[in-house]
Amino acid sequence: MATWLQRQMPSHQAQIAGTAVLSGIAVAGAVFGIQALQHQFAKDDHVSSKASSGTDYDSEKVHDKDAAANWLPSGKEDGRAAALARRAQHGDYDQELIQEQLTRTNSFLKSEGLQILQSSFVVIVGLGGVGSHCTAALARSGVSHLRLIDFDQVTLSSLNRHAVATLADVGTPKVSCVRKRLEAVVPWVQWECFNEVWRQDQGDRLLGGWGRGEGKKPDYVVDAIDNIDSKVALLQYCHGKRIKVVSSMGAGCKSDPTRVYVGDISGSVEDPLSRSTRRRLKMLGVNDGIPVVYSIEKPGPGKATLLPLREEEYQKGSVSELGVLPDFRARILPVLGTMPAIFGYTAANFIILELTNYPHEIGGAKGREKMYESVLQDLLALEEKLARAEGEDVRGLRLPITKTDVGYLIEEIFRGQSVVSGLPTRLALVRWRQAKNGYKPDTSVDGQKCSRLRLGELVCMTKEEVAVHERKVLREGARPDDMYEAEVVQRVQERLREEEFYDRYR
Repeated sequence: MATWLQRQMPSHQAQIAGTAVLSGIAVAGAVFGIQALQHQFAKDDHVSSKASSGTDYDSEKVHDKDAAANWLPSGKEDGRAAALARRAQHGDYDQELIQEQLTRTNSFLKSEGLQILQSSFVVIVGLGGVGSHCTAALARSGVSHLRLIDFDQVTLSSLNRHAVATLADVGTPKVSCVRKRLEAVVPWVQWECFNEVWRQDQGDRLLGGWGRGEGKKPDYVVDAIDNIDSKVALLQYCHGKRIKVVSSMGAGCKSDPTRVYVGDISGSVEDPLSRSTRRRLKMLGVNDGIPVVYSIEKPGPGKATLLPLREEEYQKGSVSELGVLPDFRARILPVLGTMPAIFGYTAANFIILELTNYPHEIGGAKGREKMYESVLQDLLALEEKLARAEGEDVRGLRLPITKTDVGYLIEEIFRGQSVVSGLPTRLALVRWRQAKNGYKPDTSVDGQKCSRLRLGELVCMTKEEVAVHERKVLREGARPDDMYEAEVVQRVQERLREEEFYDRYR
């Protein structure tokens, strides 16, 4: 080759350049050849590991981009972890190793508490950001019987918040992913995986005893579902069957971990998913008794908000039933990856304390309770003032409205905001229109004076807005339709129609 080049090239410099080019080509060919061999060795190694684990496998699928996730790093290490887990789950695992791994849990809960966890059976429904972190925390803490229920697969977009999924898991069922990854951490834990949607008509099977219905009943159920229909169905089923359940409300658009609480669903606020869930449950006769993880963080300028649907989404059909709010789909909720983890760990922590009877409190809405009392007192004072202005004796006047009613109006109907300005602080309730027959109390019962006020007449405003509204509308007789912008009037009408509809289920 070199002699041929010398004959073809007249100059010495050209000969040197030509030799250099050919040398580069030879080196590149050698490199690519080695890489191809390494690729084939890795492929063969993966195929053999799949074969040894008894898994059906098509070697040609590694060239398919949709199947790439099934090939990437899953090899001998995963096979060894799975083999160890199979042995451990059949009792072939040193108990001293388990106790050593759980020694810090044992120190905190004492041996009695740890024994309770190790004999507990928990069901997790929904294995996204919240459910995966909750499952990981329960397994690492000692809960040894876990049932996973989820129909979905791991996606690239879920990796920002999933507890254990990797790129290699994309496209695989979430239940399989969580089990596989956690078996490498806690091989002795027993698993039951249901790769399907939660359905109420399948409740007896999905929430039946361990061993596909034959053994121990669930000690707790975790609701980590983000679909409103499935969520309500699960909570109603558990409430009706007296199965203990803790439900995660929405982590989307939340960013402050100090505002996450566990409390009864009747007191959860500042959360569209919680509001929708409460309303539907009330229609089914469930008003309280379900602990929920929720955030009291308020929306504000500069904070993430729900994203509107693109036009092509509307073309697919009706959007009113696709999310917890009109015109929104759950999949376009902005989510900071840390918040689902906090919700998941909060739910797991609550279950651990509940199962072991460790001293703890639930709450978070105490401040709101005081606010409701204050709003109720201010409303009573306003009704007294209006009746007194007409010459009525208001001593002993009572309102046909309770603190619970106040919370219902503010949180459920008016979303914790002024209907006029949208401000969420210094809230109060006031009549929307001037009373047609004046403010004279009902004295039809001897010794009793009761305001004729009804829930459907009230709107939520700030205290400053109430002062103006009282003077111009309730005293001077101005029409709200003339006083406020059309957008505000329309919003009030929508809210009052909602109150009329939902009041029948309260």
